[in-house]
Amino acid sequence: MSQTEVQLIKADAVQTADIANSAVTDAKITALTSSKLTGALPAISGAALTGISSAGKARNLVVNGAMNVAQRGTSSTSNGYATVDRMSEGEGGLDETCTQSQITLGSSDVGPYAKGFRKAYRIQNGNQTSGAGATDFIRIEYRIEAQDIANSGWDYTNSSSNISLQFWVRSSVAQNFYFIVNSVDGTARSYPMETGSLSAGTWTKITKTIPGDSSLQFDNDVNEGFTVFFYIYLGTNYADNSVSLNAWKNVGNPQTPINTTTWFTTNDATWDITGFQIEVGDSATDFEHRSFAQELQLCKRYYEKLNPKLYILARYSHHDGSPYGQYHFNVEKRVAPTCTFDTTGGTFESSSGYSGNPSFTDTRVDSTTIYGANSVTAGGILYLHTSSGGLLKFDAEIA
Repeated sequence: MSQTEVQLIKADAVQTADIANSAVTDAKITALTSSKLTGALPAISGAALTGISSAGKARNLVVNGAMNVAQRGTSSTSNGYATVDRMSEGEGGLDETCTQSQITLGSSDVGPYAKGFRKAYRIQNGNQTSGAGATDFIRIEYRIEAQDIANSGWDYTNSSSNISLQFWVRSSVAQNFYFIVNSVDGTARSYPMETGSLSAGTWTKITKTIPGDSSLQFDNDVNEGFTVFFYIYLGTNYADNSVSLNAWKNVGNPQTPINTTTWFTTNDATWDITGFQIEVGDSATDFEHRSFAQELQLCKRYYEKLNPKLYILARYSHHDGSPYGQYHFNVEKRVAPTCTFDTTGGTFESSSGYSGNPSFTDTRVDSTTIYGANSVTAGGILYLHTSSGGLLKFDAEIA
């Protein structure tokens, strides 16, 4: 029967068995409207769907992954938390300490700039004159509260349930680098990975899928539960080529295979990172950009500062003594923070003729009481201020 002879095919006249395999090509089924699709759809493998986040699962467990917020400053030779919020630098055995900083990206930063990233976190090497020692190390550290993993939607004891990790990285020296994720609660577990060989001065996007493990445990609390260590260098006391990549093991030395020493022995070598995201799902989706205001509020759970231009302190009416006032934090802290003052940028005064550093007491997750350095008569009022850059600091970071 020719094609022109077919005027009408009755319902159910053509059965599946009447159509040869692959007889209907993709071109024949394009532009289908929803009205042509009825009944139950066949099962579709999740592996065939890309760029779709897992509904009801954590989209980005990393705070400040775009490196936009730097409350403490933009450059420091101190280790620990010193510049970009939530990013910490750890080191040991060095001849000259590293410099950590927040850098600004431009249109020449091919890759991350086009994806909306304008800042990055940088580690710049010192001059390691004695070479690469067995106990030397340089690493970037990022810590996540246990409760954020426990409540993320990741079925972390199931090896078929995954999280995805992604970041952009650039090294001034061409080589491979290792990094690990560690669990903390219960039997601490570690999952080593590598960037692969990086080209010098070129941004590269790294994506990894990390499966669950039957030994993983994450308590529902505010303590450290999940840690990422980016090892720029790790000495041979802590590394060995017997370590298997992309497989869970107990935390402990050796942590990674042996590092190449090229970056470590290059004076002023740099290592940059941005676009850092961890999410629940089988594959990495587009980075979740948040506004600066949103990111700043999330960062203040762990750290905030106050430059008191005019902060009122008062004394109750019954006794002479130090005036005080309760300061309510902008954001409730992870734990009751450590309260300190910093006179690097300026000294504190308590009204005209009074000076001295404040003190703190009764610190809670939502507030602290600030005392002035001077006594006043009952019912007296002073104000705490600094004419320049003196700061009050409230730190609840995960150490």
